[in-house]
Amino acid sequence: SEYRIANWVAYELTATEAKSKKTERSNKFVSDPQVKGATAMNEDYTRSGYDRGHLAPAGDMKWSAKAMRESFYLSNICPQKPKLNRGIWKDLEEQCRLWALDNGSLLIVTGPVITGDMKRLGKNKVAIPKSFYKVLCYHTEKGYKGIGFLFENRDYKDNSLKSMVIPIDSVEKVTGIDFFPSIPDDQEKEMEATVDWSSWSF
Repeated sequence: SEYRIANWVAYELTATEAKSKKTERSNKFVSDPQVKGATAMNEDYTRSGYDRGHLAPAGDMKWSAKAMRESFYLSNICPQKPKLNRGIWKDLEEQCRLWALDNGSLLIVTGPVITGDMKRLGKNKVAIPKSFYKVLCYHTEKGYKGIGFLFENRDYKDNSLKSMVIPIDSVEKVTGIDFFPSIPDDQEKEMEATVDWSSWSF
């Protein structure tokens, strides 16, 4: 795309995957071979002041060497302020793995909020998002449970994850994305409108 960053990533994280230690972290950032035309390069990030921040985190991919390698494709990476990437964003990634263990599986959608006024990075003009989101969902016999997060691209210092929780509806308004269209409408509407605090352990 014109923005040279991923729009979003969606995947299921199972309990088995979340606890797997089958493969080690790759740390080899490479261009995505399926991306045609302009692409981000490692050089764009050099001395930029931004981390190469994962959308789907490497920590969710320890169950497969192939999945681990692909999590380091630059199409899964966005420029993130170091104190966001290594702070509350990392805390949320770790919390997601705990929720997958608690609930058997977790559906995760994550990405940057795409706007027309983003600054650019490096010679390939990689767009720097002003904010990022994660929306999460799991299913029980009582129905679907959902939760949302929206972070500006900045340091959140000591803010708690719990203080950042918002309904999925709020993330949909900002992004213009309908995240879980395959869920029956009445259940989707209820799940996305409010947060059932009893369904999410912090």
